[in-house]
Amino acid sequence: MSDKIMKLNRRIFLASGAAATGLLAAPALAHKAADFVFPEEYQPKVVRTKIKYEPNEIHVDPNTFKLYWTLEKRQAIRYTVGVGRANLYHAGTFTVGAKREWPRWIPTPAMIKRQPEQYEQFKDGVPGGINNPLGARALYLYDENNRDTYLRIHGTNKPWTIGTAVSNGCARLINDHAIDLYNRVPLGTKVVLHEKTGEQIVG
Repeated sequence: MSDKIMKLNRRIFLASGAAATGLLAAPALAHKAADFVFPEEYQPKVVRTKIKYEPNEIHVDPNTFKLYWTLEKRQAIRYTVGVGRANLYHAGTFTVGAKREWPRWIPTPAMIKRQPEQYEQFKDGVPGGINNPLGARALYLYDENNRDTYLRIHGTNKPWTIGTAVSNGCARLINDHAIDLYNRVPLGTKVVLHEKTGEQIVG
């Protein structure tokens, strides 16, 4: 691995590690986070991809709970994510149509219909903040007709859910990783949510 990549890996690791320490110390995370240690292997890392992708794209591999921000020469920054549970994961190709810092969250009509006891109380929305399910940052995924799909790549204040199939279809990162990714990704970025096949696809 080149010196440039090693230095980038170290810079990503130190920045995300420091931010994660602050995040986990937040009282809003309550007792569950108090005993949780975010795995070191989940920290962002520059890796080489099996397939040559165009640089500056997002690829999510739900089979390994990894998100890749592609770089030149088959390199990518790899993040660990949580993905949609059961049949709520939606594979496809999308575009980042909007970006929000500390976004407001409103459950979709489908979510309310599916679990009214959990989501009806939030039908008018939840202001952005540390207790918001979308976390610190959100990338909004649009379809080929420039319509909001209600799919998001976003932060979370529940770091123990990373590396699992837990969401209502979105991909989630811990807040500091979401901020790091958000700062790299411009509007119009191509996003590929790969199929669930049971086998690694991207990395």
